[in-house]
Amino acid sequence: MSRLSNPDRMRSDRRVFGDNCGRPHDDNADLVRRLRDGDAATINRFVTDQWPRLVALARSILHCEHDASDAAQDALITALKRIHDLKEPAALEGWLNRIVANAALARLRTRRRKRERPIEDLLPTFYEDGHRIGHKGNWTVTPGTPLESEEMRELVRACIDELQDGYRKVILLRDIMGLDTQHAADVLGIAANNVKVRLHRARQALRTLIEERLETPCPSP
Repeated sequence: MSRLSNPDRMRSDRRVFGDNCGRPHDDNADLVRRLRDGDAATINRFVTDQWPRLVALARSILHCEHDASDAAQDALITALKRIHDLKEPAALEGWLNRIVANAALARLRTRRRKRERPIEDLLPTFYEDGHRIGHKGNWTVTPGTPLESEEMRELVRACIDELQDGYRKVILLRDIMGLDTQHAADVLGIAANNVKVRLHRARQALRTLIEERLETPCPSP
């Protein structure tokens, strides 16, 4: 299949869908059927509707508009090629989310990255009485919490880049992209319980990295 043309220039007849086509689950069965039939108007409208959302999801991982657009385009091409594999039309949105997450992670792997820090070096240690070793301050911004300042967001992203690959991916999918545990597990090809364990360790490691940058330790979760 050739590369998709610019969705901003795509036009289609809204009578095929109505204004909310592709969003309500009740309409998904008809939408998926039309996509499987290769209906050109349906495909154009589908791409136009999904484009902003998929770019935003990809951007949350890649942090680069150009790469996010490429990942969204890759995801849409893959989705159209594999639309016959979708067993439940009602699951269309989650299925697309997983495809764009995979596309974004694939592009992330091609980037030149900073040296990864071993996870064992970043996990907190505790005294016998349960208090955290090295804890001195009270830092209130935690991983997974919306960050107001652009400087803080950049700091967090830089720290995420230092995590080992498996932990970086799980925190990107769960805390940055916002996938639920099962969808993240599907993308990573691991069990949901393993996602929970990795996410907990990734958040602890990320906290350590942020503390190092700020030079103000924060309390453990």
